[in-house]
Amino acid sequence: MDQEDTVKEQHEIQTKAESTMKQITTAGPEPGPEPGPGPEPEPEPEPEPGPEPGPGPGPGPGPGPEPGPEPGPEPEPGPSCVSFRSDPSKDIITDFKGDLSTDPRTELRLTEPGPEPGPSCVSYRSDASKDIFTDFKGDLSTDPRTELRLTEPGPEPGPSCVSYRSDASKDIFTDFKGDLSTDPRSLGVNGSSGAEPDSIFMLLEDNIISFVKAELKHMQNIVDGDNPECSESQMEGEDDKQRRSSREAFLNITLYFLKRMKQEKLAERLQSSTKAHRYQCQLKSKLKKKFQCVSEGVAKAGSPTLLKEIFTELYITEGGTGEVNQEHEVRQIETASRRSDTAETAITLEELFKAPPRKHRPIRTVMTKGVAGIGKTLLTHKFTVDWAEDKAQQEVHYTFPLTFRELNMLRGRSFSLVGLVHHFFSGSKEAGIYSFQDSQLLFILDGLDECRLPLDFLSTQTLTDVSESTSVEVLLINLIRGELLPSARLWITTRPAAANQIPPECVDMVTEVRGFTDPQKEEYFSRRSTDEEQVSKIMSHIRTCRSLHIMCHIPLFCWITATVLEDVFKSREEGELPRTLTQIYSHYMVLQNKVKNVKFDGGAATDPHWSPQSRKMMESLGKLAFEQLQKGNLIFYESDLTECGMDLKAASVCSGVFTQVFREESNLYQDKIFTFIHLSLQEFLAALHVHQTFISSNVNLLSNQPLKRKKKKNSSKMLASKKKTLNLLHQSAVDEALRSPNGHLDLFLRFLLGLSLPTNQRLLQGLLTQTGSDSQTNQRTVKYIKEKLSESLSTERSINLFHCLNEVNDRSLLEQIQQSMRSRRLSTEDLSPAQWSALVFILLSSEEHLDVFNLKRFSPSEKAFLKLLPVVKASKKAELSFCGLSERSCAALSSVLSSQSSSLKHLDLSNNDLQDSGVKLLCEGLRSPHCKLDSLRLSFCGLSERSCAALSSVLSSQSSSLKHLDLSNNDLQDSGVKLLCEGLKSPHCKLDSLSLSGCVITRVGGASLAAALCFNSSSMRELDLSYNHPGDSAVKLLSQQLHNLRADHGGEQRIKAGVRKYFCHIHLDTNSINTNLRLSDNSRTVTRVEEKQLYPDHKDRFDYCWQVLCSTGLTGRYYWEVERNGNVYIAVSYGRIRRKGNSSDCVFGRNDQSWSLNCFSGFYSFSHKNKDTRISSCRSSGRVGVYVDCPAGRLSFYEVSSDSLRHIHTTCTSFTEPLYPGFMFWSIDSSVSLSPL
Repeated sequence: MDQEDTVKEQHEIQTKAESTMKQITTAGPEPGPEPGPGPEPEPEPEPEPGPEPGPGPGPGPGPGPEPGPEPGPEPEPGPSCVSFRSDPSKDIITDFKGDLSTDPRTELRLTEPGPEPGPSCVSYRSDASKDIFTDFKGDLSTDPRTELRLTEPGPEPGPSCVSYRSDASKDIFTDFKGDLSTDPRSLGVNGSSGAEPDSIFMLLEDNIISFVKAELKHMQNIVDGDNPECSESQMEGEDDKQRRSSREAFLNITLYFLKRMKQEKLAERLQSSTKAHRYQCQLKSKLKKKFQCVSEGVAKAGSPTLLKEIFTELYITEGGTGEVNQEHEVRQIETASRRSDTAETAITLEELFKAPPRKHRPIRTVMTKGVAGIGKTLLTHKFTVDWAEDKAQQEVHYTFPLTFRELNMLRGRSFSLVGLVHHFFSGSKEAGIYSFQDSQLLFILDGLDECRLPLDFLSTQTLTDVSESTSVEVLLINLIRGELLPSARLWITTRPAAANQIPPECVDMVTEVRGFTDPQKEEYFSRRSTDEEQVSKIMSHIRTCRSLHIMCHIPLFCWITATVLEDVFKSREEGELPRTLTQIYSHYMVLQNKVKNVKFDGGAATDPHWSPQSRKMMESLGKLAFEQLQKGNLIFYESDLTECGMDLKAASVCSGVFTQVFREESNLYQDKIFTFIHLSLQEFLAALHVHQTFISSNVNLLSNQPLKRKKKKNSSKMLASKKKTLNLLHQSAVDEALRSPNGHLDLFLRFLLGLSLPTNQRLLQGLLTQTGSDSQTNQRTVKYIKEKLSESLSTERSINLFHCLNEVNDRSLLEQIQQSMRSRRLSTEDLSPAQWSALVFILLSSEEHLDVFNLKRFSPSEKAFLKLLPVVKASKKAELSFCGLSERSCAALSSVLSSQSSSLKHLDLSNNDLQDSGVKLLCEGLRSPHCKLDSLRLSFCGLSERSCAALSSVLSSQSSSLKHLDLSNNDLQDSGVKLLCEGLKSPHCKLDSLSLSGCVITRVGGASLAAALCFNSSSMRELDLSYNHPGDSAVKLLSQQLHNLRADHGGEQRIKAGVRKYFCHIHLDTNSINTNLRLSDNSRTVTRVEEKQLYPDHKDRFDYCWQVLCSTGLTGRYYWEVERNGNVYIAVSYGRIRRKGNSSDCVFGRNDQSWSLNCFSGFYSFSHKNKDTRISSCRSSGRVGVYVDCPAGRLSFYEVSSDSLRHIHTTCTSFTEPLYPGFMFWSIDSSVSLSPL
């Protein structure tokens, strides 16, 4: 609005206010004699220099009014409510209806003067009424012109301002909070009751004061920017014109007084703020009406329901970056279904624009991703209704929800941002919304994936003026970039595939709608039906059908499923419920045909026939669905319909008949937009069209070429040929789906194969005029799919082929693997590629295996790990210790950790020979912003100081979520610890606990750790420095900074490399030695001999087995070495092993109480629970080292050669009792000597 308009508008307000005041003080029924002079007022104090006050109410321009025709029963007049003989009270009366002089009932009458006037209705001689004057910016009392003074009463009172002898003025009393009639003072007071004027004027005083107080407080809140809530009357349009007129008049008077007080700026602010607030209330009212009701499934179909009654909270998470995900959305839903509900922190709508703790700048632009039908649009509606009802985001002054469907229609037209708002939101122009400078705005841009505007963020010119006109796409680009109206907030919703249309730097936070969790599914079905038994049956059925369970993450699919199952329950008591997607959608189409028969054709609900008109409509819709699916379109404009040979009228008819299949929408100017209610329904109809076209015309639409047939065949042979060639259609569809890089034909393929089942064809009888398939057709299709599963396919492709097998009712491959798993006869060594794929599919469908995945349950090998990598990716916790993994496995794990769909939170890689090179690869995934890993164990992985540099970069990464790190039993040394401390110093380090036990750390490393924690003491709480030599001073400092510090088992001996740092001296227990074993070398050597030795009887002595135990039980980490000669067992055992007799309970390695390395001439073997595992070749004699970590359950054997150790075997178990070293001697003269280091 330009300056000239502003001045003009202010002049009009002032004129109107002055006119109102003039009417109040001069109005009368007809000219009459001028009144005599009234009593002189008391002298007022000398005012400060300023403009002269206006004339008093002395003689007017013409004759004054005559006394009224009915002066009342008393000779003396009643008391005058207000004195009009001085200026201060001229302007307090408000014209609520316009020109009062036009209504004879409102004529102002002057009472006959009496000798003494009655008391004034309002007293200004006490403080009781002082608070009706609101000081907006300063102290009004400083301006003498604003001091209200009451004139001295004279013998002839001035004219009464308002007559209360008629009903004309009854309606000026406004009840803002309740019914005034509840006040006993108001009972019985009316124009004909004969009530005393005193009581009337007292009531008038109360009402006027209440009104003025409320209005002034409301105005002050508006001016101060407190954004007061809209009242229900304002929100709902308020038909009471009188109330609005009253407020308008009072606003004009307030503006008039502010200008008289020289507060022009405040008046201008009040005027503009009041308009803005009124428009805000109007906008909230319109948005609430628009979005508070929803017709589930499809708009404008069926009875609308309040959104808050059916809205089920969706699972929304912060989703990392805005990078594109081109996978088919069913694949994404499949991935989401395997994700833990607690794997990521869910956020609520109220938290949408709140910056997370680690982000310091405010959130301006939020992008919310989600697959079609997941509930993104409904989410924006709920958000808007909450704002309109003053329940959320109240710091936002205006919320402007827009859809890209509407914006597409403006392509080629020019708008300014202000003009765009005026175009879509009526009333904004009239309210004077021409600048958004002082307002907090929120734009909702729904459906980026439907945008057909060219969004070129690189070459589009900069625009910063909200009033400058340009194309809509330039407006959007500059708004999103933040160059246009940078103070505004933006919420953009999109399907994942379109997320990359907006550069990541333009988006402050990306969220993802995951749909329904399992409890939310149950809540949804419970809200739909009050029949608890039926809800229980539906939920039970969905849990047993994997494909239905996955798809029910989508709210719209829940609605389709509920619609079908409820109808099935009504129509038949027995029979199998639909279990596949094809069955669900076939039932759904039959149900829609029933609705059409009843509603439009006048038929019965039991009539199964498809009329010719219905078939033609479905053919048209199928053609449209298939051709637009190939182009990737979900919404269709008139041009799209024309390309598919469908005119606007035909499309409108289809949408009007099959309202819950095909939907028609209109934008602001009634331009038509069409869409299927969900992508999956479009894919079903596309598959139906391809199937029908092939059966009827033998044309394969996937290759656009007819399949050749030989001529001159009878009908039966032609039908047999058609059934045979249907397999060719299926095979080409399978091949086409496998070639798709992102799985865009996955669901289409499932539907196409499912439509070949005779059960589904019978269900669609009348729509499918010919069947074209039989059991042999399906058998050939199943065989072809299994052949494909034997190839090297990606996990996603294999999973979809198993879903395809489910659609044609073949579960043979899965049942075979499940049976092997149940009987514990599953041997991964003999699995074919197809069986591996089946195992992966079964594990991914199992919540049990996805909670904690332990590779040792299947095969502790790198081959099995790489085959089952998709299961690791979907698991919350992966136990991979002692699995023979190497650098190759680290590269694979790195890709898992950096995947956006990974659920992995805890990873145990302990006791694998990963080396520094492997950890370096692993850290690439750990640094990914998608990595969600909370805990990482790398104990005994052969790491050195070189791994510390890579791990330090992970700790200092802003995106790292690592809280627990175990690096124990790696020779990191002081140099490695120093590198690691660089990461610990970082403010981004979130590490809570760190284990460096047994890492060859001396005083130097201890001092580095103490300094690092002094530098950043905010996160670390626990540190394990046991089995090191950090020095007393470092331990003292660290203990002051940490909640839990372990520094036990230290000493200089701990700074040796490898397991030798745990060396201990063991001693033979002479009470346990067999009598055919001879002690020598100060009881440090044992040799088996033929002659019995003279040992005293003892209950602990082995009386038959040639064995001996050591005397001390071990409970920590220990290492010892022995020189062996001949065939001997080197073992550890619980002390309670049986000593008497020759049963397996006595022999090392033949029971569950002992573990034994068997050293024979030429080879080693390992024994436990009477099971032998041959390991490797060996010499007839030599030194063997034994390491045991009792708490960790590790037992390792090494072949010692000079100063080097060659690993022989390691076993992982759980030790529940102290361990005793032991030896058994198989041959005469075989011996063992306890060796020092």
